[in-house]
Amino acid sequence: MPSIKYVYKIGPGPSSSHTIGPYHAAMNFMQKYKDVDEVKVILYGSLALTGKGHGTDKILLETLCGRKTSIEFNYDLENLPHPNTLDFFGYQNGKLIGKKRYYSIGGGEIEIEGEKRPERKKIYPFNTFDGLKNYMNKHSISDIAQVVDTFEGKIIDEHLNTVFDYMINEIESNLDQTGYLPGNLGVKRVAKDIYTKALNTEDPFEKRILFITAYAYAASEGNAAGSLVVTAPTCGSCGVLPALLYYEHEFRAVDRTQIINALKVAGLLANIIIKNASISGAALGCQAEIGSAASIAGAALAHIHGLSTYQIEYAAELALEHFLGLTCDPVNGYVQIPCIERNGIGALRSLMSYIYAKDISILRKNKVSFDEVVKAMKITGESLSKDYKETAIGGLAKIIRKK
Repeated sequence: MPSIKYVYKIGPGPSSSHTIGPYHAAMNFMQKYKDVDEVKVILYGSLALTGKGHGTDKILLETLCGRKTSIEFNYDLENLPHPNTLDFFGYQNGKLIGKKRYYSIGGGEIEIEGEKRPERKKIYPFNTFDGLKNYMNKHSISDIAQVVDTFEGKIIDEHLNTVFDYMINEIESNLDQTGYLPGNLGVKRVAKDIYTKALNTEDPFEKRILFITAYAYAASEGNAAGSLVVTAPTCGSCGVLPALLYYEHEFRAVDRTQIINALKVAGLLANIIIKNASISGAALGCQAEIGSAASIAGAALAHIHGLSTYQIEYAAELALEHFLGLTCDPVNGYVQIPCIERNGIGALRSLMSYIYAKDISILRKNKVSFDEVVKAMKITGESLSKDYKETAIGGLAKIIRKK
């Protein structure tokens, strides 16, 4: 597997597949065809069906600024090589001089048709959690973060410190925002209100739940508004991991070194999911986004509190297992309903998974491994109807559209 630095990217919301990926595609096209004065882009599949709600057309127009640009939406879902497909056509003085097809494959990553994707240096000699455990046993290592240090060196700390700074900013800069999110759904920002309720709540359990929820909502509302966020592992699930890490740092005095090590653990597990399944909602449904985010966040919490490798795996497996089958059904194509609320619930699922790992995992050996639940997630996602994979034509998107 490659470096975990590719898991955590910093870019504009609301969607790593629908904004960051197309942004990189546009930049790549312009590097290849610098002399074009006019560009036509055709969006297919999920990019067409949810493109306006996700801001795909907006980010393309901004990236291609200075050139005459037209964007077409092709809603046909059949015979697509990838659900996030986009074609670029470049013209000079009215004559076509270049064309390229791109696939936005999740997490802001792209592939180019007909071109071999540049090989990222594989620095880890394993690509499963079982492989990780075998390596740790062979070399008498008890800390997963130490494995990351072994293969990435301490230079990864610099990147992860920047990542955590952006996570803090995406929460704090949106925690006092009011008003309504862009688009026609009329979704009100409520992170500030939830935070105020948390401050005024006496019950310690409820207070904790509300603070974590406020942070998850703040990050997700900022993402929906197009703010800079960290893919954790995607834009659509950007509120889960930051909410928990921010709470641990601010309220439990967990020092920055522990936070950075937790990001290492979360990043390594995300890498395993990417390698063996997907983190793209358009490919495998929301289980691949919120499910993956809850999984790696549960593992991060377990690591912060000194649980064993077995318990870290338990937390990660448990969180993902109970999101299996979760559909990606953004209403009107916006990353607002049900996405913001799912980030809050995802963060709380991570918390519960950590508690189960701490208190219940010691009572009975878990029969389901992390690797097995990742395989199950892939099989489940591949069997989902296309209506439930970020197309905005199934599930809640279909029901609410009728109102």
